[in-house]
Amino acid sequence: MALRLGPLKLPWPGKNSHKDDPYWDFFINTPAVDLANTVTEMIRNAPDGNVFPTKAELHTPEITSSHVKGMAEYFGAEMTGIVRLNPDDARDGESYPFAVICAVHADFDPRTAPGIGGQVPVQNGLFITFVLSSWIRELGYRASAGPDPNAEKLAAAAGLGTLNKDGRLVTTRFGTNVHVANVIRTDLPLTADG
Repeated sequence: MALRLGPLKLPWPGKNSHKDDPYWDFFINTPAVDLANTVTEMIRNAPDGNVFPTKAELHTPEITSSHVKGMAEYFGAEMTGIVRLNPDDARDGESYPFAVICAVHADFDPRTAPGIGGQVPVQNGLFITFVLSSWIRELGYRASAGPDPNAEKLAAAAGLGTLNKDGRLVTTRFGTNVHVANVIRTDLPLTADG
């Protein structure tokens, strides 16, 4: 590859030096040849795991919600919200009362940047939701993290931002440079935002 793109120049001067970097476009826009070797595919294919048989003693739903948000922040979420779900909004035959929505900053839109560099927010989001849902199951409550076509609508309902005319989440902190991770559906007693 080095012969095709030219010699590597170090150090890269300037803030926007990636515009002249021949490797940058490859890093952002070229997808992995074998997705089975990526961390994102390993996390996506990992089973949920069991729910601990004894429920943990919890504080009030307000305090539990702050603990969930604190854990999400600890795992790397930059924005976290909780929304109450409709009882008829069942997934895989399971009905959950709450959804936890986590979002991370995304320099590049993962939908248009399929390379490793463009998929970093997806990987971060998968890690956050996988570990956070595992922690909720260890508390003795059901939690399932998965992709949701309405994730950005749920994020807006949780107060993380608003939707623009294209249906994209716009936040005060990151604008449209945000990636909404998998939605965690849970029966953990929480308090909804928004």
